Amino acid sequence: MKVLLTGGAGYIGSHVAVELLECGHGVIIADNYSNSSPDVIGYIESIAGKHLEVYELDVSCKEGLDRLFAESRPDAVIHFAGYKAVGESVTLPLKYYRNNLDCTITLLETMQNHGAEQIIFSSSATVYGAVNEPPYTEDMEPGRSSNPYGSTKQMIEQIITDTAESCRLSAVILRYFNPVGAHSSGLIGELPQGIPNNLMPYIMQVAVGKLSELRVFGNDYPTEDGTGVRDYIHVSDLAKGHVSALEYCVKNSGVETLNLGTGIGYSVLEIIKTFERVNGVKIPYSITPRRSGDLPASYADASKALKLMGWKANLTLEDMCRDAYRFITRLHSK
Repeated sequence: MKVLLTGGAGYIGSHVAVELLECGHGVIIADNYSNSSPDVIGYIESIAGKHLEVYELDVSCKEGLDRLFAESRPDAVIHFAGYKAVGESVTLPLKYYRNNLDCTITLLETMQNHGAEQIIFSSSATVYGAVNEPPYTEDMEPGRSSNPYGSTKQMIEQIITDTAESCRLSAVILRYFNPVGAHSSGLIGELPQGIPNNLMPYIMQVAVGKLSELRVFGNDYPTEDGTGVRDYIHVSDLAKGHVSALEYCVKNSGVETLNLGTGIGYSVLEIIKTFERVNGVKIPYSITPRRSGDLPASYADASKALKLMGWKANLTLEDMCRDAYRFITRLHSK
């Protein structure tokens, strides 16, 4: 199959591109590099030993997307494109609603016009909100999101569901938990712009001396050590989940929603201690007040993905910490 990855040069998209190429699929990447780099394309091709097609464009641009579909004729789409910084979405909500919804609506219209009938959507565990208790299952009613980023994920899930009910569209909505780590080659990984919002990139910047210490937001949660608990999943396991979802989507009609997580919750302090132990580096940290909107714990029930697709996460927390550090040290050794 030829698969279009919108936002495919980003952290998760680049790892999915590698997995798809290694499984024999054709890959087309559409990206405007607003939160990624064109250098990633060469790394993807180097890892997989295969070439891919690349279009530098904004997915909300109808003319550019229409040209891509006319020229490359993708069979299916995996939709990553969109802004994703939770904090920025709170201060710039209209930017997030405009971009994330426009990208999706334009993409779905273009797919209809060109007869593409399969889509995998990159959603998030943020849709469960604060009203549900972990482990989260896909049949839970989505809660009210604490930020506009999460709200766009909820809205896009509904847009895709409504579209699928009105036309020939098969969709799999993947609710990610907390992707971390990097490809085992050390060539691709997570490199956010500015001070990171997420824990592992923050730890990595402290590990290489770019930041002096890690701020731990709150140690008074009702958890074992008082720090927040999250379900961390290796990005390579997550990428394999997309290949499984594509295979499922081709064989089944309608819309299916699936969690991609390990089902295990690790606290912030557990992550720090594991990273230090595996990589032999010290991560200084200080405790600061909780961040508004942060939940005490969030982790998946991933049994549905195993039942329907035969997929489960296999890599360990040690693998996540080791691969993340390999990636960041390679960058800083240049």
